[in-house]
Amino acid sequence: MTQWIDAVALDEIDDEDVMRFDHGGRTFAIYRVDDEVFASDGLCTHEQVHLGDGLVMGHVIECPKHNGRFDIRDGRPLGAPVCVKLATYPAKVEDGRILIEISGKL
Repeated sequence: MTQWIDAVALDEIDDEDVMRFDHGGRTFAIYRVDDEVFASDGLCTHEQVHLGDGLVMGHVIECPKHNGRFDIRDGRPLGAPVCVKLATYPAKVEDGRILIEISGKL
């Protein structure tokens, strides 16, 4: 069964930015780029640093600790020191709110 979780208001995230979202004992990162929204696990796969503190450049999130980069659309690592893919989740906007779909990946 699909479970959409209400994460945050769209206008709380600036364009080309990221926000940390905690739910069910887990941390997620919610992104907004050119009015598209994306979601991923909130911790870098390299050293478990919060990506919510990272820098978004286009469709790339840069980890604040060692500058590892991931494509926020599919989670693929884009170079050292990260080499493990970041889990991503479907995201959508409804009534000005960003929802993420996390069922099946908990």
